[in-house]
Amino acid sequence: MNYERTSVVLKAMADPKRMKIIDLLSGGSLCACEVLKHFDFTQPTLSHHMKVLETAGIVSVSKKGQWHHYMLREDFVREFMASMGNLLSEGEATRICSNNDVAVKVKS
Repeated sequence: MNYERTSVVLKAMADPKRMKIIDLLSGGSLCACEVLKHFDFTQPTLSHHMKVLETAGIVSVSKKGQWHHYMLREDFVREFMASMGNLLSEGEATRICSNNDVAVKVKS
């Protein structure tokens, strides 16, 4: 797991408004105006949140005429799901140490 990359993503997702944006985009691509309908803030504030998500590699943007359309990046979804699965897995294959290693460190 790339801990640095995962940390950047989690920091970007830590804001409740950005989590809601991700939830909205999980249903497919949306125009900025469609996303904005779900919030009580201005377009510049939305632009800020979208820039944070874009910089973290969570969303991609395409311009269609005068409108910006946002979508979740498929590679982000796959990588994030795999990272969280590995991080929270109980399987020995994904751990960086075994329970025996932890027990020895605690006793020392």
